[in-house]
Amino acid sequence: MPSTPKYRRILLKLSGEGLMGDRQYGIDPDTIERICNEIKGVHDQGVQICLVIGAGNIFRGVSSAAKGVERTSADYMGMLATVINALVVQSTLENLGAPTRVQSAIPMATVCEPYIRRRALRHMEKGRIVIFAAGTGNPFFTTDTAAALRAVEMNCDALLKGTQVDGVYDSDPNENKKAKRFDKLTYQEVLTRDLRVMDASAITLARENEVPILVFSIHNPGGFAEVVFGEGTYTIIN
Repeated sequence: MPSTPKYRRILLKLSGEGLMGDRQYGIDPDTIERICNEIKGVHDQGVQICLVIGAGNIFRGVSSAAKGVERTSADYMGMLATVINALVVQSTLENLGAPTRVQSAIPMATVCEPYIRRRALRHMEKGRIVIFAAGTGNPFFTTDTAAALRAVEMNCDALLKGTQVDGVYDSDPNENKKAKRFDKLTYQEVLTRDLRVMDASAITLARENEVPILVFSIHNPGGFAEVVFGEGTYTIIN
């Protein structure tokens, strides 16, 4: 592995499902600790890191309760779930000795800071890991879009998406053993082929602001560090 990181400031997008481990829903402490150890290891190399975390692990557990709830209210429920995940990851990172701040797009001053771009930039410059919660603060936008937006606002060198598989495939590799894996794609190819690695608005935001997207497996031990240093297995979209 090279001695210096390829990317100096990155946004890591984690799916809520990535925090479940082998559970059906909820949070697996061992999985979160392993992921946070990897984040801290990269942070200790001088890389500035911010995170956006999804809510699938929690919202999946309450989805039956959300049936019949209007879309706007359901989206706000999902945003609140991302705050829970952000606080769990913050606590785990700080137990490991990594200074961390949570900023929420929905103000809730009792538990975290409101999202303020300049403050977030300053935290990162001071060596703190910043976790952005509550998506964009608006319904009808996914956490993928929030990740692309924050990556642009934070002037990140790259957006890294940790998923359940080791890159982008032309179909679900868990269902199709002959699924083709891509090493490199353009933003337009992702949109044209409807590959659904991220929603269209996220891909468009990244394309317009020339932020490369690197898709890798969050379940591969050491994979996060390898990607940051330009090694390992991943798909790059640029």
